[in-house]
Amino acid sequence: MLAEEEFFSVQQVDEGVFLCRERFYHSGNRANIWLVQGSTADLVIDSGLGIWDLAKFLRNRHLIGEKPVQAVATHVHFDHSGGLHQFENVAIHANEADALESGDNFETVTMVTNSEIASEWKADDYRVIAVKPTRVLTEGDIFDLGNKTLTVLHLPGHSRGSIGLLDEEAKVPFSGDAVYDGSMIDWLPYSSVNDYIRTCERLLQLSAVVKKVCPGHFGMFDGKRLHQLATDYISNANACHRVLSGCIKGIASVILRGHNTSNLPCKCLYFTCCCCYCFG
Repeated sequence: MLAEEEFFSVQQVDEGVFLCRERFYHSGNRANIWLVQGSTADLVIDSGLGIWDLAKFLRNRHLIGEKPVQAVATHVHFDHSGGLHQFENVAIHANEADALESGDNFETVTMVTNSEIASEWKADDYRVIAVKPTRVLTEGDIFDLGNKTLTVLHLPGHSRGSIGLLDEEAKVPFSGDAVYDGSMIDWLPYSSVNDYIRTCERLLQLSAVVKKVCPGHFGMFDGKRLHQLATDYISNANACHRVLSGCIKGIASVILRGHNTSNLPCKCLYFTCCCCYCFG
């Protein structure tokens, strides 16, 4: 059996900022897990699937443990919230607090397949474990880490409770899935094209002062790329896009409902969503 420290990779990307990833989850859904260390407290931003023990890994690496630690999900989707149950202090936006507390695997968009997991673990019974948030977030809330403060930005569109966390002094936003260097998904349950447009308009303003973005997936990028990604989404959010997004959302929602009520194999949902991703 592998030791916990082998389940994750970790690299330092800035002073007190670390990027972790799940080593045996081979999927475009593999989320970035960010650790921000402060002088008086530490913040874990997103938590992966929760199959492997992230909290234990971070403690074993002596990356957390000496100071209070808070785990926050940028949104409730399974690839970001699945590991929250491993932490004592958990935060999420008010719009998705009930879904997290009830373990709502429809709103968490749970879809993991055996083929994505390069270990003996099986996906058939995977669910996001219900967690009662110890902190419910709204726009403008602050995470005070002593020498660093991160401000909550409500950035709906991808989901209704999507947030970013802005380190204003460093000019670095942790954007979750509100924006990353890839196709921006607006066809999942509780996604909204109108909200996404407003979020992208806000990101355009932010891009003028951003040095780099720490996103929910893939690599970091600068303010110029942020401006391009937000501009492209707004430009493409025409009537045809809205119709297609609505149709795909309907299909994905039906499959998710079926999966969570009749144990429809998750691979069906995954296949449909991959097709929607490619053609959406």
